[in-house]
Amino acid sequence: MKITFLLTYADLMGGTERATMTLAELLAKQHDVEILSIFRTTGETFFGSGAVPVRYLVDKKGDQQRPVEPDTAEGMAAAYKRLAATPSELVDASWESDFSRLTDVELTEALRTIDTDVLISSTPALMAYMAQLAPPHVLTVHFDHRVSELRGPSGEPLRLYSSALDALVALTGATRDWFAETLGACAPRLAAIGNALPSGYRPKSTLQTRTVVLGARLANEKQIEHAVRAFAAVALDRPRWTLRILGDGPRMRALKNLTNQLGIADQVQLVGSTPNMTEEWAKASVAMLTSRVEAFGLVLVEAQAAGVPVVAYDCPNGPGEILTDGHDGLLVPLGDETELADALAKLMDDDELRKEMGAAALKTSERYTDGEVAEEWNRLLGELAAHRADGTRTADKARRRTLQAAADAQGGITGAAVPQGVDRPHSDVAHKAHEVRIEAARPDVKRAGGQISLIREDTTPFEVMQDNLDLTVAVLDELGIPYILTPTPQLRHSVLVDGTHRNTFLRAFAERYRDEPVYAGFLNDRGAVLRTVLASFATSTAVPGDCNIVRIFRPVLTGKQQLRISGIYGCNIVFWQDTEDDETTVTVPAGTRYGPTFPRAELERTADITVGERTYRTVEAFTRTFVDDIDFPVDVVYTWVDGTDEAWLERKARTQAEHGILAAESAGSSARFRSRDELRYSLRSLDLHAPWVRNIYLLTDDQTPDWLDTDHPRVHVVSHREVFGDTGRLPSFNSHAIESRIHRIEGIAEHILYFNDDVFLGRPMKPESFFHGSGKAKCFISPTAIPAGDPSLDSDLVFAAAKNNRALMEREFGRTIANTFLHAPHPLRRSVLAELEERFPEEVARTAEAQFRSREDLAIPSSLHHWYGLFTGTSMPGSVSSAFVNVGLREHHVRLHRLLALRSHDVFCINDYHDGDVPEDEQADALAVFLDGYFPVASQYEKGSVRNRRFTREDG
Repeated sequence: MKITFLLTYADLMGGTERATMTLAELLAKQHDVEILSIFRTTGETFFGSGAVPVRYLVDKKGDQQRPVEPDTAEGMAAAYKRLAATPSELVDASWESDFSRLTDVELTEALRTIDTDVLISSTPALMAYMAQLAPPHVLTVHFDHRVSELRGPSGEPLRLYSSALDALVALTGATRDWFAETLGACAPRLAAIGNALPSGYRPKSTLQTRTVVLGARLANEKQIEHAVRAFAAVALDRPRWTLRILGDGPRMRALKNLTNQLGIADQVQLVGSTPNMTEEWAKASVAMLTSRVEAFGLVLVEAQAAGVPVVAYDCPNGPGEILTDGHDGLLVPLGDETELADALAKLMDDDELRKEMGAAALKTSERYTDGEVAEEWNRLLGELAAHRADGTRTADKARRRTLQAAADAQGGITGAAVPQGVDRPHSDVAHKAHEVRIEAARPDVKRAGGQISLIREDTTPFEVMQDNLDLTVAVLDELGIPYILTPTPQLRHSVLVDGTHRNTFLRAFAERYRDEPVYAGFLNDRGAVLRTVLASFATSTAVPGDCNIVRIFRPVLTGKQQLRISGIYGCNIVFWQDTEDDETTVTVPAGTRYGPTFPRAELERTADITVGERTYRTVEAFTRTFVDDIDFPVDVVYTWVDGTDEAWLERKARTQAEHGILAAESAGSSARFRSRDELRYSLRSLDLHAPWVRNIYLLTDDQTPDWLDTDHPRVHVVSHREVFGDTGRLPSFNSHAIESRIHRIEGIAEHILYFNDDVFLGRPMKPESFFHGSGKAKCFISPTAIPAGDPSLDSDLVFAAAKNNRALMEREFGRTIANTFLHAPHPLRRSVLAELEERFPEEVARTAEAQFRSREDLAIPSSLHHWYGLFTGTSMPGSVSSAFVNVGLREHHVRLHRLLALRSHDVFCINDYHDGDVPEDEQADALAVFLDGYFPVASQYEKGSVRNRRFTREDG
């Protein structure tokens, strides 16, 4: 069988390159194997013995990229330069930025004519190339070398193209299970095969060298500083011990500075990279690994193969699958440097323990010898070849692709789960077996995101947060343990409890929720999750070190199981401790609004506080209104038009005829007035993510969506006639004019959030994101610049309004504005809007008079209000995580998938321009799929929805 491995760079040093070279040489003992490298930088492989031939496609050794075998015809050099400078059409730059049209051309030709039986890709971007270009008869396998579930945008091809593959191989069982859960019926053959140890003689350590060895690239994700600080904590009492760090990277200088600062420079050796790792491990007495994530951890296995015990962070995913804590090494909660130092000291000081664990480590490493790994790969490749031979392969692939297309039509393969990693799931066999038992016994429980979740339709993150608070308080009340609900900057709730009750609480908690999908996350004092376990496993013996923060949560699936509300919305129970040398205060891990300690006397001044409709215990000090708290009402205003309404279209046509011609093409384009039900989903985003909004005002030209419950007590439909009065000119088709009347809405609050219907809240937010406690409005300046010059005839009308705003600010304040503001909800002050009309009466009146967008318009709520507020002190700069998608541009559609999969932005805007390259019906389909996938819970403002019936009944 001929096997071809795809590598981006075969001649660079890296974990993926090393593992691929090792596997290629291993399989070359029984197969015809080659490596196809997209780029050549030196032409000499850092790893590998030369037993496997390497073929390069694109030469990057010089200043100009060119094919390794270039065509020397006249003009080809210029062509290569243009192609290399043009982004790839087959691989999105966010997946991997090195690829271009030149690599598209070269790889297309290479794969079109390739003589091989199997292609094995090594990155998701290469997998995308392979899935699109591989000949039909070639078996396609992707071997992912990282923690796939934590990849983010670079892992997007795993969702898009896995259905087209023959097999998908993970390094660990945890990642394989995640693939199975996420891809479902669209998944190809799945397997988990660890990396193989490079063959050859492997010397064994005597374990008497008094040397701790760490091998890793010196980059942020490896967290080498943790290793240095942990070693420093124990090194001064153990002067004969040395920390030897092998590897190069951008953190080298910082690490040298750190060793000097800690006074251990003479005990720490920063060696740099070396190809002789087998010899280095033989010099070690203890190995250490401090990565934030580690898909497998080949260095860990190499250390074991030298008979060296390992101290490692229990990070996702490799260490927990390779090491058995207390048997062949020590697993430490991720990020806990104190535990890391204690584990080091334990092995440093106990020669017999080192020998016992070293012997066990050597035995463990036998699972990853070349013979064992080769057997697993040969078995997999044999099964795939048999599948191709039996004639069912083509039909199976077609079925998976059809299911993929159907999944995309429902919002894509996202597995309902938010990106895994925040909760640090426990991987113990007994723990997973208990999850399986609970899921089997409960029809309302389903596995998602690596944990079992309660299916509870039509709920929201804020309701789940209160449910998690109630789960916690129920145990405390049952035990009669006093607690204090305390305010925090986060959305989640937090309660303070005397630390002497910790073990009592955990025992009762474990018993009460033994057979429930309820979890406890153990956090360090900085708030980082160290480990998460089911309630029944949350005994005092499971708590890492001196952990004094426990997060209680029940994962929930809602919205037709498309939305998972996970542990990030859990309730923190914080166990305070006695303050050393101060009997008058207690120490609160992670602190309170009053600092890291709290007076004991204040603990006795109890009070009540209301959350939702329930009262909880707190103390008087936490009932105050803090300087950044919002205690004033916030209303939302939408300006909305149904551009398909025939009566409205007739009014518009008559008015256009009166004017003779539109002010500008973009002002009257169908894109500006197109309605795709965005308002419905924007309101869903409010219901899900901002329940603190008081009233919602819909400002329309006597139009009302047929699905909107206008009897809902918080919904108010306002006609243009009510706000224009004797000002302006109706009917108005000018959004600038309509927006200029917002402050005239009767009964509206002083503090307003102005939404266009194509703006959405992407995740739960607090009003403090938009206003300061003093009442000042925040504004979000965009990097988009306003072009220089006057609003001339060839100026876009959007920028014309911005330039008019600029002229006013220059006239009034002598300052020139150069930027617009983000496409986000606009925080406004009603009084400031009124003041603008009073201060600039002619300009505002002229804007209100214009029935279509004009070059004399002001953009008031979206820009002028903010700049004026900054100059007069009623606004202040703020920050918000935002995204913008032009659904009319095909290149932007990948952003929809990314938004849906990651849900990592506070707000986003989905717009389309009149000059897009995507047909309108395709735009509508893509948007409908995305919005229903992102906001699957029908809001309380929609007629007949479950939430509508619940809230209107309660209000009634």
